[in-house]
Amino acid sequence: MTSPRIFDPEEILMSDTLDRTAPTDAPILDVLSQRWSTRAYDSVTPIDEDALRGALEAARWSPSAYNNQPWRFIVARRGTETHAKVVASMVEFNQAWAAPAGALVVFIAETSRGEHQFPSAFYDLGQAAAHFTVQAHANGLYTHQLTGFDAAAVSEAFDLAPEFTPFSIMAVGNHGTIEDAPEFARDGERAPRVRRPIEESVVVND
Repeated sequence: MTSPRIFDPEEILMSDTLDRTAPTDAPILDVLSQRWSTRAYDSVTPIDEDALRGALEAARWSPSAYNNQPWRFIVARRGTETHAKVVASMVEFNQAWAAPAGALVVFIAETSRGEHQFPSAFYDLGQAAAHFTVQAHANGLYTHQLTGFDAAAVSEAFDLAPEFTPFSIMAVGNHGTIEDAPEFARDGERAPRVRRPIEESVVVND
């Protein structure tokens, strides 16, 4: 068990390199405890293509009901027309921090296939996204998911069929410095990580 760290407020304001490892109440894999969502991206270094492909491969092998695999991805690398279209769909707040990332990945749920409806499509898509984030972190990339974007605009921009619903966008790339984050996001980059106790989430534990 890891004891929660007590942070000094001045340290939070002054430090750019606080340990971001989660103060867990039970041992978990390092790749899980060390994964966190940044808003400070290196806006110059191209994304590591092998690392990105590995994250997509992890998403490919995530579980799904009946092995339906109801996920699709739009991978938009910084500097491309595809990237510009994805950025244009975002709310201004998200554009400010997400656009500098090496790539943006749109996560899309396939809600039906022919006459067959996929009621678990969004659940399965979430599993694919989770696998992506964990593998990306293991590969040295940083991720941050967002839902503040115009899904209809994405569907129109990429001519998606009605059964494909854009649900979230993930920024992925190299971690930058605190100065790379918009000023409004810098305190969040330096603040301690918190979660409510597991006892408040478990409804029954017999």
